[in-house]
Amino acid sequence: MSPARGTSRTRSYDPAKTRAAVIAQFAQVRTAVGELAPEQFALPTRLGDWTVRELVAHLSMAVGSVARGLRQPAPAPADTALLDWPFATAPLASGIDDDTRAVAADEPVELLARTAEQFAEAVPPSFEDRPLPTRVGAMRLADFLVTRCVELVVHTDDLAAATGVQIPYDRQALAVTTRLLADALAAKAPGGSVEVRVPPFAVVQCVEGPRHTRGTPPNVVETDPLTWIRLATGRTTWAEELAAAQVTASGERADLAAYLPVMS
Repeated sequence: MSPARGTSRTRSYDPAKTRAAVIAQFAQVRTAVGELAPEQFALPTRLGDWTVRELVAHLSMAVGSVARGLRQPAPAPADTALLDWPFATAPLASGIDDDTRAVAADEPVELLARTAEQFAEAVPPSFEDRPLPTRVGAMRLADFLVTRCVELVVHTDDLAAATGVQIPYDRQALAVTTRLLADALAAKAPGGSVEVRVPPFAVVQCVEGPRHTRGTPPNVVETDPLTWIRLATGRTTWAEELAAAQVTASGERADLAAYLPVMS
């Protein structure tokens, strides 16, 4: 049973806003990639032995998977819940790596342009929700679009780290990513003894122990969205961000090191 199965609360997301967020964040990626010098595509990234070229290919695959899934017959039922997704991706790394290297043979700017066009055609502004096949099982299209926001935001940060280019974040895409990963933490470490705040987007309670009912919680963790996303995906560590004062933690239970990363 995945951690998500033990939770009763599922956050809802507006499908139209999620679609717009995918398009907006992918446009930011396309702009940044279009301005890279040819030699920058050979730069290393923090994702194993992937270069920037492979990272760009993976970003294309992440968004392109929507159109590919919609071209296939709709599976029934959609048995993978949104909160199952963060915990289901790690075993797929090898297959994703192989597919990414195959796609990386294409010219990066043209690859992203084709992907954007295919996505817009496959998911019009007023789209009908339906199940579609994904690497982790059948998911609702609206839920899968939420996961595409996460992929885009997380890997936009990877791209910026590798190239030194400042890439803007669509506010809705950043919000969706922050909230899903915060909810995944609450699913992984259920409880009410610690309140995790990621202003302005998310507040969740987690970790077993005494639950507070009013006033200031005895155990509080607070950080900014990008630091939280990096912690939740293993791009950085609890100790590093605590030492850098990017995280504040008060209370004897306010140590999340044992529960991070949430998604790897």
